[in-house]
Amino acid sequence: MTDVTKEQVLSALAKVRGPDLTNDIVSLKMVSDVFISDNKVYFSITVPADQAEKLEPLRAAAERSVRSLPGVKGALVTLTADRKAGAPAASPPRPQPARAPHAHAAPGGPAKTGVPGVSKIIAVASGKGGVGKSTTAVNLALGLKANGLRVGILDADIYGPSIPRLLKISGRPQQIENRIIKPMENYGLKAMSMGFLVDEETAMIWRGPMVQSALLQMLREVAWGDLDVLVVDMPPGTGDVQLTMAQQVPLAGAVIVSTPQDLALIDARKAITMFRKVEVPLLGIVENMSYFLAPDTGARYDIFGHGGARDEAERIGVPFLGEVPLTIEIREKSDVGTPVVAAEPDGQAAGIYRDIAAKAWAELQGRTARPAPAIVFD
Repeated sequence: MTDVTKEQVLSALAKVRGPDLTNDIVSLKMVSDVFISDNKVYFSITVPADQAEKLEPLRAAAERSVRSLPGVKGALVTLTADRKAGAPAASPPRPQPARAPHAHAAPGGPAKTGVPGVSKIIAVASGKGGVGKSTTAVNLALGLKANGLRVGILDADIYGPSIPRLLKISGRPQQIENRIIKPMENYGLKAMSMGFLVDEETAMIWRGPMVQSALLQMLREVAWGDLDVLVVDMPPGTGDVQLTMAQQVPLAGAVIVSTPQDLALIDARKAITMFRKVEVPLLGIVENMSYFLAPDTGARYDIFGHGGARDEAERIGVPFLGEVPLTIEIREKSDVGTPVVAAEPDGQAAGIYRDIAAKAWAELQGRTARPAPAIVFD
């Protein structure tokens, strides 16, 4: 099969008329950089924010045009409101998600639209990478399931998705009707990740608005079914994805993952501050890699220090959810896609994760997602 080229895609899009019905969307500079992976085409169309809803037929026409090209396996086309074509910068980007019920709004703030069938959405976040956040998110989700809940997990790390490997899921998700995607599944968890849509070694070079749109599509255009809780594995830091989730998704709460040492806690505080500014409840802090247990002697070593996350939780007045040790078992089973909660449900590590899940769920009870605030950073 011949690979689809960017030039072929732009040539097809040059036949799609823009809002003025005279010029095409390419010459109007409405098309973002075109990204192609495995003959699947990804791009966004920039439109004025106040016209996004009525320009959905334009998006659909562009998608049909690209899908009709020989060799194209699929297309992900989104509308963004980054700027007006050929005009100075406009209002902040606001991706246009699929319609869904349960929208909430606050005066001066954007609407927060829920996900049909999903009762609660929680974010698992960290201030920096390398603290074991994704491993914690997967085992937290499995712990919630082991405690009797219906659970899904969304991999929101567009640039470095880990969920496919951690859950040992390969292949591509199926598209059913009305552009809705059927989630992948393993260990009883429904899962969605950009890693299911592109090859593992593909470098995602996307602008912020495209990341936001792709994230919201993976959230709202997936047939999650009825879930008690959807766990969102956030990327590290406090960037576009975090703000998109906080502003446009009714998060019931956030779990912060940190290692014990001061350097990691400095970055964890940034994540905590961000969630507080956007009025997302903090369900608690998990201290990951809290200590090391030698597999031969059982001796304990505080390699990264110990208790820093607990002390931080007490200092800022949020729950401390638990300590997860640094063990070869957790690392090895994560690497091969058999998380400890699923692989050894009666083991010590699985018990720790189930206890963390129980505490986080207890914090969720009685909480409701707040309307989106107007975000002002000092």
